[in-house]
Amino acid sequence: MPVINPLTVADKVTQTLKTGVFLTTQVDGKADTMTIGWGSVGLIWGKPVFTVMVRRSRYTWSVIEKSHEFTVSVPTHDMSAAIKLCGTKSARDIDKFEAAGLTAQKGKLITTPVIAGAGMHFECKVLYKQDMIADNLDKVTAERWYGDNDWHTLYFGEIVTAYED
Repeated sequence: MPVINPLTVADKVTQTLKTGVFLTTQVDGKADTMTIGWGSVGLIWGKPVFTVMVRRSRYTWSVIEKSHEFTVSVPTHDMSAAIKLCGTKSARDIDKFEAAGLTAQKGKLITTPVIAGAGMHFECKVLYKQDMIADNLDKVTAERWYGDNDWHTLYFGEIVTAYED
């Protein structure tokens, strides 16, 4: 699996986020994956960082809070059926790996697995997290995305390795 520089593929990741990528977490040997459509790859604190947002109501939020790590697997081919399922179902109710026909593949440097065969993978350790503060977001955006008060936690994950299948 060839190692990649995450900063050189940031544009490709951003484009793929529009159709969804997999955010995977794991605790006590149980892996969970969900679809995310928002995130960014950049340079913060002199380190390559993948920033992801997870709503507190999501099962994934409780797992990442315990594990302090996550992976992002970016499909480089059509995985739209799995992306759709993982974006609409909860691991509280079903095994999304089985239902979507996905295979968890052992990560290289962290405990959390990646999605086998997806294409690009980013293994991340949480450097910093921040719960969104309603008063700090402009009212139009807040009304559009948070009318139900289901706010995100932002996770800034140091990319400890990035590679392609």
